[in-house]
Amino acid sequence: MARKPAKANRRHPLATVVLIAIGLAFTGGGYALFTSTATAQTDTASSTSQSSVDEGKKLFAANCATCHGMSLEGSTAGPALLGVGAASVDFQVGTGRMPLAMQGPQAMEKPPQFTEEQTQALADYVASLSPGPAIPTDDQLTANGNATNGGELFRINCAMCHNVAGAGGALTEGKFAPSLTGVDSKYIYEAMLTGPQNMPVFNDHNITPEDKRDIITYLKYIQNNDSTGGYDLGNLGPVAEGLFIWIFGIGAVVALTVWLTAKSN
Repeated sequence: MARKPAKANRRHPLATVVLIAIGLAFTGGGYALFTSTATAQTDTASSTSQSSVDEGKKLFAANCATCHGMSLEGSTAGPALLGVGAASVDFQVGTGRMPLAMQGPQAMEKPPQFTEEQTQALADYVASLSPGPAIPTDDQLTANGNATNGGELFRINCAMCHNVAGAGGALTEGKFAPSLTGVDSKYIYEAMLTGPQNMPVFNDHNITPEDKRDIITYLKYIQNNDSTGGYDLGNLGPVAEGLFIWIFGIGAVVALTVWLTAKSN
């Protein structure tokens, strides 16, 4: 019986093996390239972060450890910093409240002693030992939220100390709630997040990040727009308004009465 001739288009038995090998070579090469690039980026970020932590450790040892302890355990001169996170360090150091200039009812705001890079390094170091609330991102600080909702939240949670217009106010034992006019959005957010000094902590379960942004939007709105009620008298509330009425209002009535009496005589 005659044998059938092989088809002209029949593939070689090793063709499939060659194709698989080529596919594996391309796949493996691409994966290796991607992995090496990602690893290099991770190593660079890790190196940068570690260098920041190392710099923060030096700054902390020289400026903060005397009161707070090298391991954040605190002392009789300063509280422990375990769990305060980067946000608290950024707020306290960035506003100049720390290092403390002198003992008093509360830490006073003053020109910061450290640069932004040094402040970040201190925050990185503290967060590396004991994680806590992180520094807010730019998206969380954009004052494009709902000012109406922010105003309502501010009046409910903040106005009893900071005044409805954020002008600040006196507290007990020589303490006070500072004015919020001109304060950077980052520090307003961090203050809500960490509760510095006499302020309660408003974590993300109490006031969500979106609500915090609304509060910042409200504060920036009243700061950048004129009062619709006329002369604001410093936004100091009923005390300033009452004093104004006593001096000028009742004073005018008394002066008018004296003038009328003198004229009749």
